[in-house]
Amino acid sequence: MLQFFKYVLATFVGIIIFIFLSFFILAGIGTALSSEDEVVINDKSVLKLDLNNPIQEVGVENPFADLGGPFSGNDNVVGLKDILEALKNAQADVNIKGIYLKTEGPQAGWATLEEIRNQLTEFKKSKKFIVTYGESYSEKGYYIASVADKIYLNPAGGIEWNGLSAEYSFFKGTFDKLEVKPLVFRVGEFKSAIEMFSRQDMSEASKKQSSELIGAINNNFLKNISASRNIPVEELKNLADSLLIDNPKSALEHKFVTNLGYWDEFEGVLKKELKVEEKKDISFVGVDKYLKSGSKIKEGDFNTRIGVLVAEGEITSGDGSDESIGSEKFVKELKSIRDNDKIKAVVIRINSPGGSALASDVMWREIQITAKKKPVIASMSDVAASGGYYMAMGCDTIVAQPNTITGSIGIFGLIFNVTDFMNNKLGVTFDGVGTSPHADWPTATREMTEFEKSMIQKSVNEGYDTFTKKAAAGRKMSVEKLRSLAQGRVWSGIEAKENGLVDVLGGVDDAIKIAAKAAKLKEGDYRVRYYPEKKKPLDELLAKVMGDSEEKATAKTLGELAPYVKMYKKLMNMGGMQTRMPFEMVIR
Repeated sequence: MLQFFKYVLATFVGIIIFIFLSFFILAGIGTALSSEDEVVINDKSVLKLDLNNPIQEVGVENPFADLGGPFSGNDNVVGLKDILEALKNAQADVNIKGIYLKTEGPQAGWATLEEIRNQLTEFKKSKKFIVTYGESYSEKGYYIASVADKIYLNPAGGIEWNGLSAEYSFFKGTFDKLEVKPLVFRVGEFKSAIEMFSRQDMSEASKKQSSELIGAINNNFLKNISASRNIPVEELKNLADSLLIDNPKSALEHKFVTNLGYWDEFEGVLKKELKVEEKKDISFVGVDKYLKSGSKIKEGDFNTRIGVLVAEGEITSGDGSDESIGSEKFVKELKSIRDNDKIKAVVIRINSPGGSALASDVMWREIQITAKKKPVIASMSDVAASGGYYMAMGCDTIVAQPNTITGSIGIFGLIFNVTDFMNNKLGVTFDGVGTSPHADWPTATREMTEFEKSMIQKSVNEGYDTFTKKAAAGRKMSVEKLRSLAQGRVWSGIEAKENGLVDVLGGVDDAIKIAAKAAKLKEGDYRVRYYPEKKKPLDELLAKVMGDSEEKATAKTLGELAPYVKMYKKLMNMGGMQTRMPFEMVIR
C-alpha cells in the first residue's frame, strides 16, 4: 500500500510540474506573439540603453526574461545592430528627449564598445542630453559613460581605474598530471595558441605581441576619454599608475564624474530636465521596445539593398551553431545573397578568432566568387584574427576599428596522445592491425614516429604557404613583406592599417557606405538588410526551451563535471589544422 501511495504522489507531482511548465511556455508564446504589436512612444520619453547584458552582433530575445520562472535565467542578448539603429532613430525622434545609459559593466569587446561610443557621440549633435547613473563603473563601463553630459556615481560606489590587463591560462601542468601529451605543429614565431598546452607561462614573443597590442588599445581608450572629459592623457595615465581614483570623492575631484548621488537624486534631476511632475514616473523605453514603435528613419528603395552577412564565433565545418560560423551554412547564405539581384553589394561582418583552416578556406573561396559579381567589403568587429582574417582578405576593402584584434596569419596543428592516460590512469590499452605501417595515422592512441610527425608538420607548412600567398594577393603586396607581418602575430586595427593589412579605420556603417559607393548607390537610395535573418520570437522561444533543457540535462547528468565536458568539446574542436588566434584574450 505504501508503494501505491508513493506512485500516486509521484504522478501528482509530475502533473503539477507539467501544468507549471505549460503555463510558462504558453505565457511565453503569448508574450512572443504580442510583442509584434507596435509600441507607442510618449512625449518626453528617454531611451534607456542598458549595456550590462551580453552584446553580440545580432540580438537574441528571451521571451521568458520578464516572466520569471524556470526559463528566465538568461537575459536577452542585446544586438549591436539594434543598439546602433535605435540611436540613429532616436536622434531624429522628437518624442525622445535624451538617453539614459546603464553601463556599469558592459559584456562586450572593445571594438563593439567603440561602435556604440561613436554613435553616442553622433547622437550628441542633436543637442539632446545623455546621462548615466552607476553604483560603480568598470573601465569598459566608464569608456561608454565618459561620453555623457552628466555622470552620476553612487556615493558608496567606485570606478575601476588601474590600467588594462590580459591574463592567460596554461594547462601543461594539468596534462602532465593526466599523462596526456599534446603534439604541436606550428609555423610562426608568434603563433602561440598552443602555448597553453606546451608551457606554464608566456614566451617572450607572446609577451611582446600582447604588450604591444594591449598598449595600442589602451592608447585609443585614453585618447577618447581625454577628449570627452577634457583630462590630459598623461594625467589619466598617472591616475591609473598611482591608484588615486580609489573612491567616489576622488573620482569627482579629478572630473571623472560630474555628480555624486543616489538613484532618487539622479531621478529628481532628470525629472526637472524633462519637466515631469515629481509624482509621475519617467517614461523610459528600452531598445527592443523602441524599435517596435515605428519611429524609424525612412528607408530607401526596397529593391535596392546592401546585404550585411554576420559571421560571428569560432569557425567550423558544417552548419555550425548560434555561437559558431559553420562553413556550409555560410556558403549557402552567401550564395543566396550573391544570386539575389536586389542586393547590390555585400558587407561581411566578422567577429571571429578563427578555427578550422579548411572551413576558413572554403568560405574564402565563396567570398572570392561573390566579389567577381558584386562589391564585397569586410567589416571587422572585436576580433577578426587568423581564420577571421582569412575571410576578410578575400574582400575588396577591409574596415576595422582602431581597437579591433586582427592579423594572426598562421596555422597550427594539434593532436593529443592519450596512451599513457588511458593505460596508467584508466587501465585501457590499445592494439590493432592495418594494411600498411601508417594505416592508423594520425593517431592519439600510440606514439607517432618522427616520420609521421614530419608529415604533419609538412602539411602545416603547406597550409601556411597557402594562407600567406592568398593574403599577399588580397593585400596586393609581396609574399616576403606579407610574411614579415604574419608569423601568427596579432595587431590592433591601428597597427594593421599602418602595416597595410587593413584599408580603413571605422565601423560597420563606414563599411556599408563604402559598399554603397562601390555599387554606385547614393545615400538614401538603398536599404540595409542583415543576414541570416533574425529568428521570429516564437522560434527564439522554442530554441530557448530546447537549449535550456539540453544544458540542464547535461548539468544534471554530469554534475560538477559538466564544465569540464564543455572544455573537452572545445579542445576537440581545436584538433587538426587550425587558423586560430594565438591565445584566448580578454582585456579588462
